[in-house]
Amino acid sequence: MPKKIAAPAESGLTWDQTLRFRLLEIVLQWEGRLTTNHLCSAFNIGRQQASKDINRYIGEFSPNGLEYDRKLKGYKPTADFKPRFSQGTVNEYLHLLHQDKAQTSTLSLLDLRYGHTEVLDVPSRHVDPQIVRGLVQAARNQLRVDVEYASLSSEENNRGRNIVPHTLIYDGIRWHVRAYCEKRQDYLDFVLSRFRGVPELLDSSEHGREQDIKWNTQVEVVVIPNPCLPLEQQEIIATDYAMQNRELHFFQRMPLVHYALDRMQVCYNDQHQQHPDNYPLVLKNRDELIAQGCKFKLAP
Repeated sequence: MPKKIAAPAESGLTWDQTLRFRLLEIVLQWEGRLTTNHLCSAFNIGRQQASKDINRYIGEFSPNGLEYDRKLKGYKPTADFKPRFSQGTVNEYLHLLHQDKAQTSTLSLLDLRYGHTEVLDVPSRHVDPQIVRGLVQAARNQLRVDVEYASLSSEENNRGRNIVPHTLIYDGIRWHVRAYCEKRQDYLDFVLSRFRGVPELLDSSEHGREQDIKWNTQVEVVVIPNPCLPLEQQEIIATDYAMQNRELHFFQRMPLVHYALDRMQVCYNDQHQQHPDNYPLVLKNRDELIAQGCKFKLAP
């Protein structure tokens, strides 16, 4: 069951105050450091108003949940912290990062529900806040991280790794972090829910986002309707994606190509011939993408 979130009517708050408290909780829980700047930047309010919001939140809703850390120059959560205005899930924080990148309005935090729409909610993977805090801090400062990772590969299951994270990735289903792996000496994608323990932040590294050549390489992807389907069905699919000459062209970062194809149900391994109904779309330029360095599977 979803966690019940305090509503303005119940707490005596206006909607804008509720939104600010929700952002306050999300940043506090997942970044481990809250300052007045977070509220000032997100809601275009003054520092005095932001300070009043934080003090009111502490006084009325979480007297023992926050403490000021002079070293961090901000508030950090205590063991007694419990969210009242947010769900306390990692998806809230990660979607907030995505919204910030897309420069969408903070009002999207309101999560408005319209009478004739329905959004499918499914169980999400559990991600420990301590994991996210450590990875985010390391990514922002290009730091090495010592952390345990539970790989599906039996040879590497639950082994410590030193990585240098640089970007959080949402593929439409789950969240990953793109990082340089010192053991494999390559940039790989790691599923956030498979990290274990508390990340140990180490020293700085030379392997940052700028050095990730594949990440900084955009490739052209060409998708077509499955040629094994009847022509009538191919035409319908082409219309679905507004294809020109039955081809859909788009550009994507090289390491993200296989995520995009999986999400779109694009076949890239000839399975469309045996199971045409399962694959409405087919990757046309697979050989070209492979020659450029694309890989169509997660790193183990």
